[in-house]
Amino acid sequence: MIKASHRFTLVQRLLHWLMAACILAMLFIGAGMVSTVAPEYLPLILIHKTLGVTLLGLVLIRLALRLYYGVPSLPDDLPRAVKLGARSSHLLLYGFMIVMPLLGLGMLWTASYPVVLYGGIQIPALLPQSDHAHTLFWNAHVYLGFAFFALVLLHLAAGLFHAWVRRDGVFGTMSLARVRDRTTDGE
Repeated sequence: MIKASHRFTLVQRLLHWLMAACILAMLFIGAGMVSTVAPEYLPLILIHKTLGVTLLGLVLIRLALRLYYGVPSLPDDLPRAVKLGARSSHLLLYGFMIVMPLLGLGMLWTASYPVVLYGGIQIPALLPQSDHAHTLFWNAHVYLGFAFFALVLLHLAAGLFHAWVRRDGVFGTMSLARVRDRTTDGE
């Protein structure tokens, strides 16, 4: 592992914001899919499946980059409980980013639905058809999706808290632009 700098690398920051946009899109597309029987249902499914598989690949790349480059340190004056919460929430975020697409794939495979992505790319079924397993995967995918959305909102709130209230440089470690904080303002 390379010694972590005061900011994430540019590729880490670009992947973070690209994935953030895709994850928000996935959450809203997922909600839209289950609430409609309109003709838009099938294109939403195709987008959701393609984005899900793409995000699974991207999160694995992000994890590799995180292990290689490390992460910037949190401010020394943050309470231990807050630091523990930050580390725990990041572990949960990565866990959700891996588990959610796998649950979605499992749900489709156990329902004997073909997993066809944009461009006609087909992922072969790795699980046998099973109504019981399909129900379990479906329920887990839906209910964990709500938990994932809540965690994303908490992550967003924490980022804004660091940017607007504490102004301690934490938000700047992931920002694409340079962010003025109390360490650069001379306070």
